[in-house]
Amino acid sequence: MKNIFLSLFIACVLHLNGAAQKLPRVIILATGGTIAGKGASPDRAAYESGKIPIQDLLIAIPSINKLVDVKGEQVANVTSSNITIEIWMKLAKRINEIFTNNEADGIVITHGTDTQEETAYFLSLTILSDKPVVLTGSMRPSTAISADGPKNLYDAILVAAAPQSKGRGVIQSFNEMIYDAKNVTKINTINVNAFSAPNAGPIGKVYDGQVKYYSQPIYTNNQKPFFDISKITQLPKVEIVYMYVDASTTPLNALINEKVDGIVIAGAGNGSYNKAFEGAAENAKQKGVAIVRSSRVVSGNITIATTEEFNDVKMNTVAAFDHNPQKARILLMLALTKTRDREKLQEIFMND
Repeated sequence: MKNIFLSLFIACVLHLNGAAQKLPRVIILATGGTIAGKGASPDRAAYESGKIPIQDLLIAIPSINKLVDVKGEQVANVTSSNITIEIWMKLAKRINEIFTNNEADGIVITHGTDTQEETAYFLSLTILSDKPVVLTGSMRPSTAISADGPKNLYDAILVAAAPQSKGRGVIQSFNEMIYDAKNVTKINTINVNAFSAPNAGPIGKVYDGQVKYYSQPIYTNNQKPFFDISKITQLPKVEIVYMYVDASTTPLNALINEKVDGIVIAGAGNGSYNKAFEGAAENAKQKGVAIVRSSRVVSGNITIATTEEFNDVKMNTVAAFDHNPQKARILLMLALTKTRDREKLQEIFMND
């Protein structure tokens, strides 16, 4: 009888220990960037991006293994300026696969900073799961004095593993701050505090191993725009044209003649542009090229133009609202897979 009770006691202890040791599962999808960069000297700025594999980056934060069950996959190893739509598609499909197969509770993506906000936004529109997807990177290479990569990676893993991160869509963890993919943008070329969200501010922070959010999620996955790319191999071609004083229409007309599917104009102020651009926009209308008006200004909304001088309905243009040019391009690419109707495109931009 004693042996039976002893066996039951041992079984209970083992069960409790097993439950206590069950850690949240996080998969890191590495794409390269400065966080995986290697320099010739620790006290010089020059370095080569994407030289360090993800497994070597994890060696710098061994204590994370006591908190999270972490695995790494090398999806790409490039500078963020060399990120492609093909890599975006590969990431989105792999993430959807991971969550569909219940391979992880959260995902971290290591990524260069130059186009990190674009990748984050693309993924936010193409991943349906409410499990956390967190992007991070660094401003200093892994070999530099005071490299910020290990801390950013450690924090991002904690954010991806935190239960309160669920339902917040794709987010970015950088320099102890947490931003949503829609609003985050790079604001500095060299400082470790390289990101901000001018229209909304950070949604949370990570400090001393604690993940804290300032608010509840704004919307559920059933309410946000979602684009199923599971059967798509190529997205519509959309380009960006910059507006400035006395800007030439040569680039704009060249793209229209090239028969691109859409063009985002990074306009001045409230998405405005000159008379010459208006003529080119009329040409685009005749040739079925979608035109979205965004702005080169870092914050604020692009309102729908209704005046006699500037009228979106008349010009067949779409107001980008709070989407900067690079994010307006992403949304237009995906929106064009569903519709080319101006009113419906405008509704998509309004509702995101």
